[in-house]
Amino acid sequence: MLLAHAVTLAEARSYIAALTDEAATFDGSVEYDHALLYLDLIHGDDVPALDTHGLTDDRAILHAVAVSAVKELADHGVDKLQVELLLDMLDLARDRDNPNPDASGF
Repeated sequence: MLLAHAVTLAEARSYIAALTDEAATFDGSVEYDHALLYLDLIHGDDVPALDTHGLTDDRAILHAVAVSAVKELADHGVDKLQVELLLDMLDLARDRDNPNPDASGF
């Protein structure tokens, strides 16, 4: 794994982990954990450490940066289908992380 790929992967992992920590609902947290586990599965044992220190607690920003980092993984050779599946998992997690289902967004 090249350095640029490792940096992007670390960013994706860190922001998804932060989303798990900041989730407003238990179901949302579980779904973000599933996305994080799937990201780790894609990369096998080559996963950098998480660093969520100093990240914002704004879930909309965390989600946007996580999605951006996941999309960038395709530029580093990650299968595009796996990227799309992971993006779908993040969308599902965001939908389940809505404590008020009648309101849209976060």
